Formats: sequence, structure tokens, C-alpha cells
Amino acid sequence: MKVIEKPVEIEQGDSFKIILSKYGALALDKQENLSELIGETVGDLDIENGIVTFGDIEFPAQVLGFYMQDANQWSWAWDNEDIFGNELIEAANEIKSIGEQFDVKEFTSPVLNADFNDCHTLAMVATGILNMDAYYGISEDGLDIFVLIKSDLIEEVDSAKKFRDTFYTFQKNFNIYPKIAFESYTKLKGYGFKPHDDFALAKIGEARVMAGYTERGNITRLLIFGDDER
Repeated sequence: MKVIEKPVEIEQGDSFKIILSKYGALALDKQENLSELIGETVGDLDIENGIVTFGDIEFPAQVLGFYMQDANQWSWAWDNEDIFGNELIEAANEIKSIGEQFDVKEFTSPVLNADFNDCHTLAMVATGILNMDAYYGISEDGLDIFVLIKSDLIEEVDSAKKFRDTFYTFQKNFNIYPKIAFESYTKLKGYGFKPHDDFALAKIGEARVMAGYTERGNITRLLIFGDDER
């Protein structure tokens, strides 16, 4: 009997930690693609036209929210239509709708007590859920405005080494569930996934990435097998 693989999606009862575990590694992967394209160039936001530019490169942008460092607060763009206009907050409104559907308070509270790292996790989750190509934070008049980017100019890079390194960085630096994260990242990238009792395999072309787990689900090892070690 053929086993139907469970897709990656938000489910009722999912905490923000679970949602970050599901979508965060993919977002980090996308950020690396953006970095490959723009290098060290600092972005500039044209709010009037909804465009973020990096030198000669420009992308259409959706405003997700902004961070006020003095107050240590994140404000969602969906609660600030008077500032940004309706067209620039469509993505933020989608996140709010998802929060209402699945009772995710982080998505439905207009203002959150946060630090700068929290803003990045919110932007990462939104990037993954909405299948955007990247996010970016821009300092404007005392605010850090976070935007989502969708553009064919940002090319996806696939390799077992990138997958392993991205996942290692993600599980090391963020408070997540590694087993959920490895499975979700694998499936969202379109790679083959094979679970076992104490490890799992991601099939990437002819290569395999193995993640070994402790009984509590923490990572013990990440190994590449096969000929894709780029």
C-alpha cells in the first residue's frame, strides 16, 4: 500500500515555534539566494511606488511590518494601512488571515513586544508561508521596515552542501524543533524525504543528507553521502 506523504502546512494548534520550525529553514535558504545576488549593497525603499532597490537591481516589495527600537516593539503593516496604503500590505493581510484561521496570536496582535531578532523570525515565517523569494529590513526615519520580495531575478540554488549548511545554521541559531524542521525543509524544497527511528534522509539529486537525532529530537550529526558536495 502506497504511503501518502503529509504536506507541509499550518495546522490547528500549531504554536509559533512549530510554524517557525516548518518554514524558517526555507526562508534562510532564500535569504542566501538574495545575498548571492545583491552582495553587500544596502537596499533603499521607495514606499510611494512599493519598490526596494539595490544599486541597479529593483524588486517590487510588500511591507510586512516595522520595528521601533526605542520601544522594543514590532507593529504589523496590516494595522497601519493609513501609512502604507492597501496595495503594499496585501501580504501582511494574508498573514493576519492565517493567524485568525489558526489562532496564532503572533499574527493577529497589532503590536508585539520584540527585539530585532524576533523581527527576523516573523519575516522568515512570512517568507516561507507566502512563498516569497526573500525579505529585507530597511532603516527609515528611526524605524526598521521589513519588506517581502517576490522576483524571478533571485535564482534558487540547489545542492546538498547548501541544504546541509543552511539547516545546520538554522537549527543551531533558532529555538525550533529540529525533526520538524528537517522534514519540512526537505519537502518544501521538493526533495525526497525518508524517515527512520533515529535519523532521516533528504534525497537531493544523487546525494543524500542524513540528520541523526537524539531521543529528544536534537541533532547529533549531519552528513552528506553521494557525489553532490558542491
